Amino acid sequence: MNILVTGANGFIGSNLVKRLVSEGHTVKSLVRKTSDLSYLKGVSTEIVYGDIVNTDSLNAALQDVEQVFHVAGLAADWGPYELFYHINFVGTKNVAEAAANCGVSKMIYISTVAFHGFGKTNMTETSPIAKKLIPYAQTKYMAEQWLWHFQQQTNLKITAVRPGNVYGVNDRTFMLKYLEAMQTGKFMEINKGRSKTCPVFIDNLIDIITLVSRDDKANGQAFIATDGLDINWHTFNSKLADAMKLKLPKVSIPYSVAYSIAKIYYGIHKTLGLKSEPFLTPYRINNGGKDYHFSIQKLQEYFDYKPQTDLDTAIQKTVRWYKSIPQI
Repeated sequence: MNILVTGANGFIGSNLVKRLVSEGHTVKSLVRKTSDLSYLKGVSTEIVYGDIVNTDSLNAALQDVEQVFHVAGLAADWGPYELFYHINFVGTKNVAEAAANCGVSKMIYISTVAFHGFGKTNMTETSPIAKKLIPYAQTKYMAEQWLWHFQQQTNLKITAVRPGNVYGVNDRTFMLKYLEAMQTGKFMEINKGRSKTCPVFIDNLIDIITLVSRDDKANGQAFIATDGLDINWHTFNSKLADAMKLKLPKVSIPYSVAYSIAKIYYGIHKTLGLKSEPFLTPYRINNGGKDYHFSIQKLQEYFDYKPQTDLDTAIQKTVRWYKSIPQI
C-alpha cells in the first residue's frame, strides 16, 4: 500500500514509519526542510519536504497515496494559542482536505486523551471534555470534531487514535527529561505517586495505530490507546528507578504546593512574555498529581486487543535506549 506519514521524523512518526516499511508498504515521510532526520536514518522511506500548513506541498505529497497517517502536530503544554491553532487545527484541516481531493481512501489521525482532563479513572471515548483546556488539548479536540463533520461530506474515511502518556525508545519529549531528572537527583513524586496514570509504550501504540488502519470497523471511530494498566505513578517510577539502579527520594511534594509553584512559574513566563519553557506548568503537576486514567474496553471489544509488550519489558527497553545515548 502507498502511505504518507506526516510528522515522520518525530518520536511517534519515526517509529510508525519503520513499522510500516517493515510490513512491506511504500511509505512517504512528510518532513520540513529544517527537520532533524536522524530517527529516519537507514529507513527505506521516501523523504518528501513539505508542511501541513502549506496546502500546495500537501497536494504534491499525497499524489498516488492510499492512506495518510497524520501524526504531525504541536504537542506541548506551553506556548501561544495562535500557534497551536495554526498547526493542530488548521494543519489537520489542510491534510484532510488535500487527502480527500487527492483520492486518499483513509486518514488515521493521532489525537490525544488530554482533552478529557484530570481527576478521574477509567475514562472512555465518551467521557466529558474538561472545561478548561490548555491550547494543545483544545486545538486537538477542535480538529477531531471538525474531522467527524468533514467525513460526512467526502469519501475519506477517518479514524482517530487518542494516546495516553507515550514513552519508549527515542522519546526525547518526556522520557529523556524524566530519566535525566531521576538520575541527577532533581526528581520528586507528587503526593507520594498515588495518582493513577495512563502509560502506553511506543511499540504498543504503533500496534494500535496499524491495527485500526487495516480494519473498516474503525472507520468513523475514536479509540483510546493506553497499555490498559491499573497503575499509579509510584509503581511506574519505582520500576524505572530499579531499571536505572537508583533509589526514589523518600520525600514527596504535596499536590497543592507543587501546583502553586507551577502557577507562579507559568504566570511569570506569561506576564513577561518569555519564550523559554517554564520549569513547571500546571498541566505537568496535574498529570502527576491527579488521577489520569483511561479504559481501553472499546479497543478490546472491537479488535480483541492485548498489548504485546508488558510493562517490565517496556521499561527495560526504554532504559537501555536512555543509557545508550552518547551524551548521557
